[in-house]
Amino acid sequence: MQTNTPEYGLDELVKVVIGSAYEVSKSLKCGFLEKVYERALVRELERRGLQADQQVPYPIEYKEVAIENYVADMVVEGRIIVALKCVDSFSDEHIAQALNYLRAANLKLALLINFQKPKLEWKRIIL
Repeated sequence: MQTNTPEYGLDELVKVVIGSAYEVSKSLKCGFLEKVYERALVRELERRGLQADQQVPYPIEYKEVAIENYVADMVVEGRIIVALKCVDSFSDEHIAQALNYLRAANLKLALLINFQKPKLEWKRIIL
C-alpha cells in the first residue's frame, strides 16, 4: 500500500520506528503481551503517516516448492521488518529468527524491539 508521505531514507525510517516504539513504551509501560504493543505501534506509526502491515506471511520454498509461510510481526513501508518481543533479553534465537525473516522477505533490515523492561530495548539486524 502506498502512503502519502515523502520517501524516507532507511536510517530516517528506523528513527521514526524507534521513536514510535519509545512513545508506545512510555504510554503503556511494561507488562502487556506482545500483541498489545504490536497494535499500539501500528497505530503510532499510522499517526506518523507510515504504512505498517501486521502478521505479514512470506512463503518458504524448498527446491522451488512452497513448504511453509514465515509470518513477520510487522513490516513498515515494505522496507523494515519489525519483530516485537516481551522477553528478559534478546537471545541468539531472536536474532536468527530476524535473519530468517529478512531472507524470506528479501529485505535487508530488521528491528528487534523488546517491551519487557521499563526502558525499551532494541537491536538493528542487517542481512
